[in-house]
Amino acid sequence: MSTTLTSKGQVTIPKQIRDALNLAPGCSVDFAVNREGDVVIHKVGARPSCKPDRFESARGKADVKWRTDELMALLRGEG
Repeated sequence: MSTTLTSKGQVTIPKQIRDALNLAPGCSVDFAVNREGDVVIHKVGARPSCKPDRFESARGKADVKWRTDELMALLRGEG
């Protein structure tokens, strides 16, 4: 798998590599060159996800099932 270096010296890390390292936007990575001259990339830190979904802790917690018309009536003071 290959990628192209931009004029700013940037490359896109291929999706297979991002998935293998569990990289997400905001993750820090470290680059090194081994004795053979190969570039090695490491995810910095041991967190399972670099940037947790801020909504994940609330997902599926609501126990009130509002119907749209009921909620709109309540918000408008019609009920």
